[in-house]
Amino acid sequence: MTRKTVRVASYNIRKARGLDQVRAPERILEVINGLNADVIALQEADHRLGDRPAAIPREMIEKETDFQIVDVATSQASLGFHGNAVLARKSLGKTTVAHITLSGLEPRGAVRIDFNDPQFSFIATHLGLLRNNRRKQLTEIRDATPKTYPAIIAGDFNEWRVARGLEPLHSGYTIHAPGQSFHARRPVAALDRIALSNGLTLTNAGVEQGSLASRASDHLPIWADVAIG
Repeated sequence: MTRKTVRVASYNIRKARGLDQVRAPERILEVINGLNADVIALQEADHRLGDRPAAIPREMIEKETDFQIVDVATSQASLGFHGNAVLARKSLGKTTVAHITLSGLEPRGAVRIDFNDPQFSFIATHLGLLRNNRRKQLTEIRDATPKTYPAIIAGDFNEWRVARGLEPLHSGYTIHAPGQSFHARRPVAALDRIALSNGLTLTNAGVEQGSLASRASDHLPIWADVAIG
């Protein structure tokens, strides 16, 4: 397989509600477009009540971006699974989608998409608030990810510490925190992270800190360029 670099990103969009308390999905999409990513994991992409309607209308995504919405939702009203949605360039060519229900005191989940050009698995998740739950959830994600393809895990890991809480990935993965992504007004914590399985190489990474991103959500989006192959 020819070595290829893809740009992955992760963004907790807080149901499209900005720091001004205004729900502005068009503002979120403008930030997303500026990331120039090939595939992006979104957290809190759906509202929590009722049938969990999407925070960003599907037709708006289709009209305002070049992304396709990966079909991970379990209801027609939602974009994601437990709020985890994935947008991807059509050129990547997805093969399979798998849902991973995570244990813990609060409902959590992850989605895995296998892409074939280049070949890699992309897992999008939003981990729990308690460290013991996060450890169990990362173990469940790791065990539900076949080694057929190299794997990228991206999302809001909700971990404030650098060296604790992520132990299940210490063997077989390298965990990257591109920078402080929370709180968007005054970033003090690297809650949003990207983990790469063995064989993948990080070539560049960062946090989008532009003026729009700094008010569109309470998290800043992160991105990483990953060499595959």
